[in-house]
Amino acid sequence: MASKTSPAADSDSKTGKSASKPLLAADRIRKTAREMFYRDGIRAVGVDAIVNQAGVTNPSLYRSFSSKDELAAAYLRDYDAEFWARFDAACAAHPGDPRAQLLDYLTGMAGRAVQNGYRGCGLTNAAVEYPESEHPARAVAVEHKRELRRRLNAMATGMGAEDPEALADGLLLLIEGAFVSSQLFGEGGPAGRVAAMADKLIQAHLPRHPG
Repeated sequence: MASKTSPAADSDSKTGKSASKPLLAADRIRKTAREMFYRDGIRAVGVDAIVNQAGVTNPSLYRSFSSKDELAAAYLRDYDAEFWARFDAACAAHPGDPRAQLLDYLTGMAGRAVQNGYRGCGLTNAAVEYPESEHPARAVAVEHKRELRRRLNAMATGMGAEDPEALADGLLLLIEGAFVSSQLFGEGGPAGRVAAMADKLIQAHLPRHPG
């Protein structure tokens, strides 16, 4: 799917760095860009704003990243890693039970999606911001969403769905809808029901046994 955990991030990984050890300039830039890009949008945040907030110089930024586009792609790769860390943790908690794995992840997501500061999925947001297929940021976002679709398909197959592809696509549409609607409704919004709705959708796609 790293920077600090917050309701604004649909992720849970930690940097592993000592709290007393100062971050290198490149790390400060990456951390600051991650916070600002997620909160305000990539296009809305200029390089000068990132540099000022991070307390570094422009040459420091361009020694680490050849352009703002490459910094945006790095932010999204970090976001991708954070997302999968959280998703995989839910899977590890329920070995061999893909339905429980997915519902565990979605239950956590439902809680985060109604908190202040939540801005949905940074990768979804980036895909909307950058329609150009060749843009580095969009490329990272598209690769992530294709992998999510593949994973959902595998999980739907593991659940024994009659039409795994249809269930996987339905779940993907539900998840993406939650990412977007959370930014419109906030607390009390429909995104808080994403796990419950997913469970109903899964049940509807499973074979009905007589008796």
